[in-house]
Amino acid sequence: MSYTEEWVTARARVAYEQGRASFEIHPERSALLVIDMQDEFARPGWSPYWVPGATRMAAQLRRLVEHCRDMDIPVIWTIFDDTHFGIDRPYSLRHLPHADTDWRRPGPAEVWDQMGYRGDEVLIRKPSYGAFYDTPLDTILRNLGRDTVIVTGTLTNYCCGTTARQAYERGYRVVFGADVTATDDESRQEPELAVLRKGFALVLRAAEIIERLAGPGQAPADNASAMSDEHGRGPTG
Repeated sequence: MSYTEEWVTARARVAYEQGRASFEIHPERSALLVIDMQDEFARPGWSPYWVPGATRMAAQLRRLVEHCRDMDIPVIWTIFDDTHFGIDRPYSLRHLPHADTDWRRPGPAEVWDQMGYRGDEVLIRKPSYGAFYDTPLDTILRNLGRDTVIVTGTLTNYCCGTTARQAYERGYRVVFGADVTATDDESRQEPELAVLRKGFALVLRAAEIIERLAGPGQAPADNASAMSDEHGRGPTG
């Protein structure tokens, strides 16, 4: 068979737009990663790095967090922080447009209080985009007996996408939350999801993740439909 340019292009396009990884999600083998839902990204207007999409999807992500807690799925939080005085951060970051502001954190970075972080859950302070870079995340997951990670948080195409790729390279099954991740330019959301969908992760909406966690033949959790109905609303209270 001779493969034409049109054939290979059409095949790739289908995988980018509709592809689905074939693995199942088992609660007892899964961990939820909440990436960088911290003040400077999620708290409205607090910093020049604010991600409005992260604020809008925060309530839905918090419901997924609560669902995972109810199922005894470990919830692991990360924060992009100034660890070790910044000496452990990739040196070239300071030369990139991402760092083109003089704004500095007034203190250690913290999870945005609307997310309901609990002190008995793992919190990893990381020096770069990916949650596996110079952190104990891999060791923690293996000690917990978890080979599947559900990636959520912000930014989709930086810390979340990098973490998904790093997890894939380490042999983890990666689930990526399509509507519980957000980036600073929403036109970049779907292109990142497309690449992850084709080559790195099972990309699902939060309600679909809950249904998969429930397993075949089981009724989805009561809040799965509510999560779909309330998609896009910000946190309350």
